[in-house]
Amino acid sequence: MSDDIRLSRRILLAAGGAGLTGAAFGLGGARAASGPPAPSVPADTGAIQGERIVFPNWRDAGDAPPPPPPAPMPPAERVGFAIVGLGRLSLEEILPAFGEAKKAKVVALMSGSPDKAKLTASQYGIPSDAIYGYDQWDRLKANPAVQAVYIVTPNGVHRDQVLAAAGIGKHVLCEKPMANTSAEAQEMIEACKRAQVKLMVAYRCQYEPFNREVVRLARSGEFGRVRMVEAFNGQTTALPEQWRLRKALAGGGALPDIGIYCLNGVRALLGEEPVSVQAQIVSPENDPRFKEVEESVAFTLRFPSGVIAQCGTSYGVHESRSLRVHTTTGSLDLQNAFAYRGQRLSVSHREGSHVQRDEPILSHKNQFALELDHMAECILQDRQPRTPGEEGLQDMILMEAIYEAARTGAPVKVGPLAGAGDGQDATRGPALDEGK
Repeated sequence: MSDDIRLSRRILLAAGGAGLTGAAFGLGGARAASGPPAPSVPADTGAIQGERIVFPNWRDAGDAPPPPPPAPMPPAERVGFAIVGLGRLSLEEILPAFGEAKKAKVVALMSGSPDKAKLTASQYGIPSDAIYGYDQWDRLKANPAVQAVYIVTPNGVHRDQVLAAAGIGKHVLCEKPMANTSAEAQEMIEACKRAQVKLMVAYRCQYEPFNREVVRLARSGEFGRVRMVEAFNGQTTALPEQWRLRKALAGGGALPDIGIYCLNGVRALLGEEPVSVQAQIVSPENDPRFKEVEESVAFTLRFPSGVIAQCGTSYGVHESRSLRVHTTTGSLDLQNAFAYRGQRLSVSHREGSHVQRDEPILSHKNQFALELDHMAECILQDRQPRTPGEEGLQDMILMEAIYEAARTGAPVKVGPLAGAGDGQDATRGPALDEGK
């Protein structure tokens, strides 16, 4: 026996006795049995419960218990997605997110750039025969590995591509905004219903942990009733030739592209729908970027409960993405609310004779992986998505009202929801499991 092993054995014996020594060196038999009895759930080796490996909480009451290890589905059992469109969002965020997904996998690509698709396929292990052009939906239909498609193309072609996907019997996850008009959105919903496929709109923030916590706190009543909400989403934009500045492809400017996060975020926060909207639009004169679409929009939403939401969005300001909720006894402030990452929440409320300001520490999770897994779970369990087509349709209806209010300078009343249920979250599917 070497000196190193003798030293290790002396240290272990001093620290915990022969039982610990035997466990450390993988020794069994009488020596291991002579030590302390093994716990029913091994402290460091874990135990299998159902389809998960679990460990007992090794921390004391002063610390939060650690989360359980991930429990991904075997690759062969995951839902296969075809990504339609290989622009910045797909390449920078969505495709990498599959590496963190537990129920979804990427199995095919559709693109108008064959060379880019070929390179991307090689990087993600996608077979060369699972690459499709935009005119090859019939070929895609024949691929049994593809159960769903994720539409990540300019807004102006969403309608045609969703109809094509439904026509070949594939479930659809569609980027926001859902379409260019509410009429297109309604047509997409009806096509998916006829084809008996699921339609989900990719409102990633509704799956993100910090946004979900703000919704939970606001609705809990812990800090009284919500009275006012402020939401802002702004950034700069350049390159006049990009599709976001072309009305035929984008439908509008800052409002449908990034302002929709404010609109949808407030609606998801409150669970109710506005009864009227007011708005103003401002664009710089003689700026070629804004010949067809707007730069900045400010809009106010009034809700049946009496809540007023002040929202703003712009293509002409330093990046800022915030959501503030003002209640009767506190306030919630979520910075980077609509960003891909970096959310930070602060909660202010009275604590005795002073004001307490807390910053809850939550686990950051990949929003795209969360929404992909939610869609996969809905397919596997035959459930309605939390953000179905009706959720996207309502945002299209409200954005049209915002444009009308800005055009006329007068408030625009918003009528009852078309074809949706009544009550809270009328346009949404079942509530998400708070444990996920």
